[in-house]
Amino acid sequence: DIPLSREQGHYLTHVLRLVAGDVVEVFNTADGAWLAYLTDVGKKAVSIRCERRVSDVTPPPDIDYLFAPLKHARLDYMVQKATELGVRRLRPVMTARTVAERVNLERMRANAIEAAEQCNLVFVPEVMEPMPLAKVIAGWEAGRQLIFCDETAAGQSPLDALRGLAPPAAVLVGPEGGFTDEERRLLRGQDFVTGVSLGPRILRADTVAIAALAVIQAAI
Repeated sequence: DIPLSREQGHYLTHVLRLVAGDVVEVFNTADGAWLAYLTDVGKKAVSIRCERRVSDVTPPPDIDYLFAPLKHARLDYMVQKATELGVRRLRPVMTARTVAERVNLERMRANAIEAAEQCNLVFVPEVMEPMPLAKVIAGWEAGRQLIFCDETAAGQSPLDALRGLAPPAAVLVGPEGGFTDEERRLLRGQDFVTGVSLGPRILRADTVAIAALAVIQAAI
């Protein structure tokens, strides 16, 4: 029998109103998804027993999502949508115009898990520690292309600009106020960076997560 955390037990027994013997599907990023049923259901503890595996771990294409952190509600939304759209890693990047000074990594992980549960994903993206943009670029992984969402880029179709893109890759989205001129020069000076425009309109930073990841998945 596998004991659940207090939060998991509360969700199953008080929110979903499950009782001992009821069937659930559970997963982790090591053992895949399993059909299980509730065994011990008490006021302080809930346990499950795994019966059989129904799916292996299914990681998405190797794409990182780098972003300037947003304030709480918009960050929650962005993390959920990036998880649904299939990123391997969520990487907060601190830029000159980043509004949020602190990043609640546990809250980000909880939102990623919730999105994975709701969408039947058998994978949860890794949530990484925030890093300054210059440090991220200086330590960039060889062989990984970085797609830089640049509203000042030429109006070429993003699909045409990304033709031939293959994982491993990453996408970078800036803060609400955009990148500074110095940050743009830094990014454009790297041979592993490709700047793309997502269209004629300026998008909110949380909307870009959906637009950019949809375009990248269509291109690979």
